[in-house]
Amino acid sequence: MTSDTASGQGVPAGLGRVAAAAFVGTAIEFYDFFLYGLAAALVFGREFFPVLGAANALLAAPSVYAVAFVARPLGAVFFGHFGDRLGRKAALVASLLLMGLATAAVGLLPGYGRWGVWAPLVLVVLRFGQGFGLGGEWGGAALLVAEYAPRERRGRWAGYLQLGPAVGSVLATLAFLSLSLFLTEQQFTSWGWRLPFVGSLLLVGVGLFVRLRIAETPVFAQARAAARAAAETQPAAEMQQPAAEAEAPGGGIPVRTVLREHWRTVLLGAGALSFGYALFYLASTYALGYATGQLGVPRTLMLAMQLLAAPTGGLAVWFSAGLSDRWGRRRTVLIGTGLATLWSLLLFPALESLLPEVMLLALVGCSLLIGVQLGPIAAYLPELFPTRVRYTGAALTYNLGGVVGGGTAPLLATRLTASYGTAAPVGWYLAGLGAVAIGCLLAMPETSGVDLTENQLTAIPEPAHRSAAISGGPAG
Repeated sequence: MTSDTASGQGVPAGLGRVAAAAFVGTAIEFYDFFLYGLAAALVFGREFFPVLGAANALLAAPSVYAVAFVARPLGAVFFGHFGDRLGRKAALVASLLLMGLATAAVGLLPGYGRWGVWAPLVLVVLRFGQGFGLGGEWGGAALLVAEYAPRERRGRWAGYLQLGPAVGSVLATLAFLSLSLFLTEQQFTSWGWRLPFVGSLLLVGVGLFVRLRIAETPVFAQARAAARAAAETQPAAEMQQPAAEAEAPGGGIPVRTVLREHWRTVLLGAGALSFGYALFYLASTYALGYATGQLGVPRTLMLAMQLLAAPTGGLAVWFSAGLSDRWGRRRTVLIGTGLATLWSLLLFPALESLLPEVMLLALVGCSLLIGVQLGPIAAYLPELFPTRVRYTGAALTYNLGGVVGGGTAPLLATRLTASYGTAAPVGWYLAGLGAVAIGCLLAMPETSGVDLTENQLTAIPEPAHRSAAISGGPAG
């Protein structure tokens, strides 16, 4: 790394502030994103789709929910383009602002009773804006930490970012649980659910304040300086592009380069991530709607159990992120994916038992194993791509996985449950996705310890510290 290091620590100066900025922004964005999932499961069917009837409304709300997952790869390409050419920081600030404004607008949107058909149409547009903003968020935040962190501890530092989704989901669940406890059912469904959406503007203000105080990553700054130096050596007659483009780390359009040169990495990475996405959203938002709407579980009980399960996911993220520095990214994710594939078969039969202790155990197990899977990802994906297209490549891979796992899984689960009268077949669907994810991971390279300042990832060395850890077991 080219940045100064903190005295005696071997850690780049300001890395703690950068990790905090990535964590805070990502937690806020996932809080915003997760709010819609909770509201879709509890309120939106009656609020925006009352004319469809109960069953179709239950399907319509997740359909709009899926719109954001379609928008996320588009946001990844858009923000990735500017993040790869102009810098990580500006793209991150813009994505957070878009996400926050779209979320607050959902809280202010009149329902079907006042706006008629315009209410669900505008809801679709706002949900698209949420997904578009989040599409640029995660990839940029991952690069922010990964390009600052020392290579031997990149997994540990990137783990701060992966705590963001867990904390965001906890905050969203806690907000809805609190409202359910202190408001009547009529108050909650008429206006109470809107408060967390509008209140997200305060959190966005905090996120913007933190992110505007950080500097550009040293890896990108170094690449931009090299591009500037190369441009200055060209004869004036050959300078045909604007100065800003001449100083960009890579020429051309980033997404075109990614799809031409790194398409295999994108597809394998998306396939590996799709299972974790599916398990996360089916064990949270879909399980909430199914348990409260179909099984008759009280809303407060289900929210409380999900709230109790969520911290185990955060602990697992922290553990697996650090473990990946010693065992390797791929090996750690493989272990989590394999165990989660088996556990997914138990999730819905456990919920249908209606025994609170069994239901809680199923949710805790899902949260734990999802954390093991996703902990190393914030370090793994940036290590797969060169600097000049790293933002676009990492963001596109992450969000394409979300289309399959997060966008379509709730819809398929709803159809399977309606067809078979039970959600047990959903577990087999999840297990199938898990098998695909395992196959994709086996075809992917190990990247732990790779030098991110290299322009191309031509060969991935086997770090000495990682080899020793594998042969001798994890360090104490």
